[in-house]
Amino acid sequence: MIKDRMTVHITEAELARDIPAVLARVAEGDEVIVEQDHRPVAIIKTPPSGPRRMLSECIALAKAHEQKLGSAPILDPDFAKDVQSAVDSRREPFHPPEWD
Repeated sequence: MIKDRMTVHITEAELARDIPAVLARVAEGDEVIVEQDHRPVAIIKTPPSGPRRMLSECIALAKAHEQKLGSAPILDPDFAKDVQSAVDSRREPFHPPEWD
């Protein structure tokens, strides 16, 4: 393993040999990069922490910002289509599984 600045580079064999140790490093805050033939194929890290917002909250914030500035932001048409497609594909609230 090569470690520099909270990033650990390991081979897939090292990962397979001791998954609990790798996950312990991740739990401590390290980012683990799994490599095959010295090329990164996966990154294992803890999910970002901090406030998360519902899409409806983001829209409300954008509208409030628009009223404050007096002009609306202009979305890239492709981005707007992608967002609408994501919204249309999942009408039910997303409840990810709880992991132990």
